[in-house]
Amino acid sequence: MEENQRTDKLEMAARFVNTTGVPIFLTGKAGTGKTTFLRNLTKSTYKNVVVVAPTGIAALHAKGVTIHSQFLLPLGSFLPVREPEGNFTSQHGFFTQHTLGRKHPLNNVRKGVLKSLDLLVIDEVSMLRADILDAIDYRMRSARRNFREPFGGAQVLLIGDLYQLPPIVREQEWPVLNQFYNSMHFFEAKALQESGLVYLELDKIFRQKDETFIALLNHLRDNRLETKDVELLQSYYRTDKEVEGLSDIITITTHNYRADQINKKMLESISSPSRTYEAEVKGDFPDSLYPLSSRLEIKTGARIMFVRNDSGGEGEYYNGKLATVSETKNSNITVKDDDGVEFMLKKETWENKKYVINPDTKELDEDVVGTFEHYPIKLAWAVTVHKSQGLTFEKAIIDVGQAFVPGQVYVALSRLRSLDGLILRSRINIDMVFSDSDVVGFTQRSNEQLQLHSLLVKHQENYLNSLVEQTYNFWPLLKLIEEFQKEHSNSMVFEDPQMQEVIPSVHNSLVAERGNTEKFRAQLHRLLANKDENTLKERLEKGTGYYQKLLFDCLRKVLTQKAMVANFSWTKSYQKGLDQLEENLIRKYKSIGHLPELMINIIEGNIPERKDKEDQAFKILHEELIKNAKAEAAEKVKLIKSKTGRKKEGAPKLKQKKGDSLELTLALFESGKKIPEIADERGLAESTIKGHLAKGIEAGRVALEDCLTEEVINEIRKEFGNFENLGELKEHFGGKYDYGTLKMVLAGSEVEK
Repeated sequence: MEENQRTDKLEMAARFVNTTGVPIFLTGKAGTGKTTFLRNLTKSTYKNVVVVAPTGIAALHAKGVTIHSQFLLPLGSFLPVREPEGNFTSQHGFFTQHTLGRKHPLNNVRKGVLKSLDLLVIDEVSMLRADILDAIDYRMRSARRNFREPFGGAQVLLIGDLYQLPPIVREQEWPVLNQFYNSMHFFEAKALQESGLVYLELDKIFRQKDETFIALLNHLRDNRLETKDVELLQSYYRTDKEVEGLSDIITITTHNYRADQINKKMLESISSPSRTYEAEVKGDFPDSLYPLSSRLEIKTGARIMFVRNDSGGEGEYYNGKLATVSETKNSNITVKDDDGVEFMLKKETWENKKYVINPDTKELDEDVVGTFEHYPIKLAWAVTVHKSQGLTFEKAIIDVGQAFVPGQVYVALSRLRSLDGLILRSRINIDMVFSDSDVVGFTQRSNEQLQLHSLLVKHQENYLNSLVEQTYNFWPLLKLIEEFQKEHSNSMVFEDPQMQEVIPSVHNSLVAERGNTEKFRAQLHRLLANKDENTLKERLEKGTGYYQKLLFDCLRKVLTQKAMVANFSWTKSYQKGLDQLEENLIRKYKSIGHLPELMINIIEGNIPERKDKEDQAFKILHEELIKNAKAEAAEKVKLIKSKTGRKKEGAPKLKQKKGDSLELTLALFESGKKIPEIADERGLAESTIKGHLAKGIEAGRVALEDCLTEEVINEIRKEFGNFENLGELKEHFGGKYDYGTLKMVLAGSEVEK
């Protein structure tokens, strides 16, 4: 039975991640296996995953990147509003959606990454502030062009222990942030209020086996420390004189200066000569990401701690393992661990990486942009509570008499495997042990959620319908093609008539399927509702064959166009646009191919797996397509006379078929243009543009708040119930608002119902 208890929550977590799209908070006491779960997940999930963390050290530990580097967030505080920050504060260091989009825009590389991911993992979420999570949400919605759903429709997995170290907010920031948030904990983020959150707590502790110690830690964590607990802790107190001779045991203390002071004093007390070793830094690896000091000064006899696991596979050391330097000779360092095993140190390499779209496969990939090579050790007579997170010690001197934030005492004590290894350097009293009341309240509310199994079934049903809706929706592709055509309509009029027809023909073939895909989606939704698994499977397989053939033909045309254009000069921007089309066509092709097995696995209660074989088969097919396209282009390009491949100025241009007026308006609006700009560009009245946007709002493709200010929306809504029609309402406002504005607010109100 114990084995089942140990794995149930871990398996449930894997099911929620792989068979639903709901945001998840995976938590648990220290030592319950959160880090192991994350590492296994990134290797096994079929979803495109990006891992981020609030700090450089946490990001390296999670094998991910920092939040600020992935989302290009400026340093400072985020206010979750559209207006400029000057409306709320005159202080420097605040930004809003308005300033984030205009002053700190995302580049195409990061946009591509955010568009392609299915799952965003945020590790060490206890340190993540609510405002930064809302900034992430805004970035995701913008990049994915999906303002209807939190995080642009991507799933978010938040991992951490709220009873450990909290987010940091400066005293001058809080009066401004307090206008929007009750506290700075991530669960106060507006995005999560909108989306909801599944609370999943791992409850099997792997680090500690001592039941008495486990009970004590639970009492510390939950603010339930009893007199007998304090008495038990005090029995491990030792005076300074008693501790003095224990130089081989690490001290865990609350402040950096205290840890540095102890390490420096102990190093100076050793009479042997010191040696200095410098890190080798290559490429882009900023100081803020250094996993340890670039300059290491040690002596024979120094106590050291390893700061990462042995990457050589020999298992000589692991993150947190303690040892003593036995010899320093030239560039070599020999150490002896606490079991008496002696070995020579080797350097380890840390990688600063960025997520990118692979230019060849168009898949989400990792790109190493810099490295930091050094001996993976640091002086270890002392370490701070903060830097001890994630580590395990057999013995430690705990010095937390100056604990100053919630959770410090708990984190320090929970680094130990048992009470046998505890030595208290400062007495602990009940007043020092405190947990954040906001965290306690959140945890209590979360424990009132439905049973996890019931929640899983509910969210799986939602996810299955969402998969149908997303996979068989070609609108984002069409929008991308229309924007591409508009951008290059004047500059890329090719000499070869066939080249002029390629992109319009791709567009037309997808437009022609709009009615079919709507009917097909409706049919799949009905089959899901009726639980007709056999017919559903049959229809999915037929749909896969039909639509993959269609997309394959579109992809072939785009690749041929790419191969042709590569021979011409002054086509860089055009080629980038074709790259985007190729990337999106491949993504759609693969998602349609994966859908039947994915949905059936979820329905049958299985956890879907990675499709490495299928992806490898497509990679070969893709390479063959590129090869054929280049061969075809090599023949055709011989007939082209100009170096640019374009018609000379003054030559008659091929007439393009006029696109749907509504679709064009929505595409321009979603590209960031304002209503007056669109009206001017299209030569239409602003009221007509507003009418188009009202239909977009009604269809769920445009957010009302992106069109009008909150003040205007609220003013109009207050009067809705007092008039029978828009004419009377318009007259009431005395011409302040035109019919288009009123229609937009009405459409938004209908959607919210």
